Amino acid sequence: MTDLPEIDEQTRTKIESQVYRKLIEHLRKNPEVQNIDLMNLAYFCRNCISKWYSSAAAEHGIDVDNMQAREIVYGMPYSDYKAKYQEKASPEKLEAFKESEKKAST
Repeated sequence: MTDLPEIDEQTRTKIESQVYRKLIEHLRKNPEVQNIDLMNLAYFCRNCISKWYSSAAAEHGIDVDNMQAREIVYGMPYSDYKAKYQEKASPEKLEAFKESEKKAST
């Protein structure tokens, strides 16, 4: 690995938080990027981020259920997002998703 700069824990957390917020902003600005496409290409999607959020909150003693976490990630209730942006997946994408789901859970 190359020589990475030393970053104290507090600064690293701030940087990572800023990167997370930028990622969420980017996903919100690009709803045409479907979750199934993210899963099939990168083995994670907005719903995965929501689960990670809920889990991280729980580690800090904060109860954020999955639907609340989705609203945080999507910037609106999940049902509204689905109705507004989610397209019907093709049979090919659904088949690829089965394999992607296996990789995402490992």
